[in-house]
Amino acid sequence: MRGPESGPDAAILRAMEECALAEELIRLDSSHQPGVTACVELIHGWLIARGVPVRRKHLAEGREVLLAQRGTGPRRLLLCGHLDVVPAEAELFEPTRDNGRLRGRGAYDMKGALAVMMLVIAGIPEPGPFAGVSLLIVPDEERTDLGGDAPGDDANCTEIMVERGLGADFVICGEPTDMDVGVQAKGVLMTRIVIPGTAAHGSTPWLGDNAILRAVDYYERVMNLPFASTSSDLFSRPSVNLSRITGGEALNSVPGRCAIDVDIRYVPGQDPRQILGQIRSLDPRAEITVLLERRPADVPTDHPYVQDLVAAAEAVSPGAEAVGRHGASDVGAFLGKGIPAVEFGPRGGGHHGVGEHVEIQSLSDYRRALESFATTWASGARA
Repeated sequence: MRGPESGPDAAILRAMEECALAEELIRLDSSHQPGVTACVELIHGWLIARGVPVRRKHLAEGREVLLAQRGTGPRRLLLCGHLDVVPAEAELFEPTRDNGRLRGRGAYDMKGALAVMMLVIAGIPEPGPFAGVSLLIVPDEERTDLGGDAPGDDANCTEIMVERGLGADFVICGEPTDMDVGVQAKGVLMTRIVIPGTAAHGSTPWLGDNAILRAVDYYERVMNLPFASTSSDLFSRPSVNLSRITGGEALNSVPGRCAIDVDIRYVPGQDPRQILGQIRSLDPRAEITVLLERRPADVPTDHPYVQDLVAAAEAVSPGAEAVGRHGASDVGAFLGKGIPAVEFGPRGGGHHGVGEHVEIQSLSDYRRALESFATTWASGARA
């Protein structure tokens, strides 16, 4: 492993390296295109300066990905990270250190993990003839706003790369997991439901049928459908969230139409077609459109690569285990092609919120676990 000599001073230097690189990434507001481009430039130059072979690919709508590869062996480990973040106030893009925590937008989701992945691929020994290690960095994992009149399900860069032939034997996505290994994630079924009503003058509401009130009642009935109480081995039930509601034509009118956006995260083993069938049964007049659909993640806990990664995590973070994750991520793109993919990231909290932070010590723990796994993989032995 390249780097400073071993000992306490080396550990301090390594921790400073991890935190400083994460801070540089956080300072770039990659919630919009100029910041994404600046982040790509920084990472691309950083990898080249350290002798890491990296390709910069232009994909759809001007989006760019970076693909760094060490070794050419047929057995490949792929580390996967995203550099984009959700929007935030300007002050959250100025990282701060406080009581062992690195704070700032993206610290936890997932620029802290991305910084470590960059350090890992730059520092591992050259892979043997039978193994290779790659790092895919994408700009659009957080694209979730489906507003507008023409919702669509356009592919993000990870999906495009996988469809174009990017493969691996095992994939680690650096999503926040608190040093556990995420082997299951809920599926995504985002829907827009248009509820009809009867318009009337606002002074005589009894002559109409308020579509907004009907929509709220409809949502409550969705929450009580059979699918909403189904469990799996790692999840007690799906989650159903009323994320947006729009309706009404004028302040002095009874709403004759209301649209609600409902974000359903269903558990592995459930069929989204059956879920939609249950929802449609509530009112045949309701118009239901699927805005976004993503399959659940489900990798067996006894998969040998999963067991080895859990062991590497547990060695530096006692109690680490295979867990289920509520949110969706890019692992689904790989699982759809039969490639085992998991989530694994450092400890922290508050992602997508004002209190977002990553634990500085956890960055070091995360690096040690990834280095152990990746170095063994690169040697040609089973990780």
